Amino acid sequence: MRPSILDPLFAPITSLDGIGGRLADLFAKIVPADLSDREVRVGDLIFILPHSVIDRSFRPGIAFAPEGAVVTLEVRIDRHQPVPRGRSNVPYRVFAHDETGEIALTFFHAKQAWIEKILPVGETELVSGRMQWFNGRPSMVHPDYVVPAKDAISLPPIEPVYPLTAGLSGKVLRRAIGQALARLPDLPEWLDPQFMRSRTLPPLREALYRLHNPRKVSDADPEGSAWRRIAYDEFLAGQLSLALVRQRVRKLSGRPLTGDGTIETRIRQKLPYSLTASQEKALEEIYADLAEPDRMLRLLQGDVGAGKTIVALLAMARAAEAGAQAALMAPTEILARQHHATIAPLAEAAGLRTTVLTGREKGRERERILEEIADGTINFVIGTHALFQESVRFHDLALAVIDEQHRFGVHQRLAITAKGNAPDMLVMTATPIPRTLVLSAFGDMDVSRLTEKPAGRKSIRTVTLPMERLGELISRIRDAVATGQKVYWICPLVEESEEIRLMSADDRHASLQAEFGSTVGLVHGRMSGREKDEAMRAFKAGETRILVGTTVIEVGVDVPDATIIVIEHAERFGLAQLHQLRGRVGRGDRSSSCVLLYKGPLGEIARQRLDILRQSEDGFRIAEEDLKLRGEGDLLGTRQSGSPGFRIARIDLHADLLEAARDDARLVVARDPELQSDRGKALRLLLYLFGRDDAIRLLRAG
Repeated sequence: MRPSILDPLFAPITSLDGIGGRLADLFAKIVPADLSDREVRVGDLIFILPHSVIDRSFRPGIAFAPEGAVVTLEVRIDRHQPVPRGRSNVPYRVFAHDETGEIALTFFHAKQAWIEKILPVGETELVSGRMQWFNGRPSMVHPDYVVPAKDAISLPPIEPVYPLTAGLSGKVLRRAIGQALARLPDLPEWLDPQFMRSRTLPPLREALYRLHNPRKVSDADPEGSAWRRIAYDEFLAGQLSLALVRQRVRKLSGRPLTGDGTIETRIRQKLPYSLTASQEKALEEIYADLAEPDRMLRLLQGDVGAGKTIVALLAMARAAEAGAQAALMAPTEILARQHHATIAPLAEAAGLRTTVLTGREKGRERERILEEIADGTINFVIGTHALFQESVRFHDLALAVIDEQHRFGVHQRLAITAKGNAPDMLVMTATPIPRTLVLSAFGDMDVSRLTEKPAGRKSIRTVTLPMERLGELISRIRDAVATGQKVYWICPLVEESEEIRLMSADDRHASLQAEFGSTVGLVHGRMSGREKDEAMRAFKAGETRILVGTTVIEVGVDVPDATIIVIEHAERFGLAQLHQLRGRVGRGDRSSSCVLLYKGPLGEIARQRLDILRQSEDGFRIAEEDLKLRGEGDLLGTRQSGSPGFRIARIDLHADLLEAARDDARLVVARDPELQSDRGKALRLLLYLFGRDDAIRLLRAG
């Protein structure tokens, strides 16, 4: 049960004065929380923070007021010039002066009686608004504020500016936020007092009050102490919920997985290369985790082609040596089948049986596979999320490997936990995620990083090319294909759309077929699994030499003799995604190229993005740059998947707080795993406040 002290914040927004259903719908458009399954609440309003402020304390005098600046002027009203009869398109003007000059206060479609009331002739008034100069004459159109000089105190010196939507005025929003703040209950402090002092963080109520009623510009600055307080609270709520998941997952006690190394040795003998130093280090860390009675929860990060699959296979070998099964789950069928193609021959050489299970296996074949998984005949199962459906029963699942974790959330991790006897978990990603984001998305995991390319990998030459030079590119590809090379050609869409005039995969396939005939293949996400596999098989076998596709080939597809990748409309892709696509080439012994084909003129961010890619092949550096350019939600694809896009915290400004929040959360859970102490009970309120109720349910579930 949610503590009753929070009830005022969880009341619907329509319980506030003056807010009905229509306004509630408008507020829903600007509330930063995920509202997919609920209505707007009073508490949501206090987290709509101002994106900037207007400084109404700037009082330069009429003659010295700069064009376009928001200024406050103390003026004496001289005369009114009403709209001539029948000339409604002419504005109403009020002339006023101070000691530096004269100004026209201009109003369109305004009632004369109202203007005469607020700007009486002969009175001194404060007017605040944006300055305009026409032919050397100063004017202020529709001042934001008109206040008698004697009531100057009622004019806010610093005014917060909020995100708005059509039909919602700043005045209505500010009034609603004021009411929401008034309902904020006296909550116990959940932060450590010494930590607050060392970081100069104010109490929650004071922080919110300063953000919404700033006395100086710095009060509403994202880098100021008030904003940092709320950002830390948000980080702490996220890290605490991850720490509770971690505790729950580990509490389902694992078991030590140890082996004599015989299977591992047989697999290593079959490898045509030796492992890199970082692969060996990652294995050391994984083996140490597996040998512990606690469950492993480890993230293996490695750039495209850094050799994660082999590390995963050797970890799976350790499970087999301990007499148990291992499963590898991939996000797409193409990738699952490719992992199977890599792993099966090596596993078989070591005397192990491997199978693949996706949505495609049907009828008798599927039944046979399910029986062999259930009776333990099969050692390694590779598949898509079909692996974790009800019908799949493992004989003894001890290790689950999950590829491309950011496609699977914490909930799926808990679902996998339910399979087998609390299997150890190794999560892999080829998306180079910056350290700060690893903490926010995977704060419950230990991390291993593969930092070098495997031996023999060539660097990839990256060039940018405007669309106007497409003819040159085609003739270069003709030469490359003539010498036996293979080419990927990536388009952003499957078919041309009305709204966006981009070359689609279908159109590009048709235009390249006109040039190169039947050597051009096509693969995209709308094709069936069999059609995709056939397109990939033909390309691998050399029956087609150019493969046109969408980003379906982004992750893991391996054709060593593909040496050129063309990415059309490269300006429309994110940096991390461009880097992933580029990693499809450079896998063989020939030098490779990536051509970023763009349609000008380029915006500033698109230009920076392509420049970074041209200069660097370091996935982690590219990811850090992408984070600066795009923000954390886009980078993890969380705009769609609902992982940690933050409401208040900004990774680029508050990364230091994220580290501290993770340490704090882990310490809290170690000392007070049920959150029963005074601070623990206060932290439960924090979890509710930031919508982390799932974590509380985990506590109740024991």
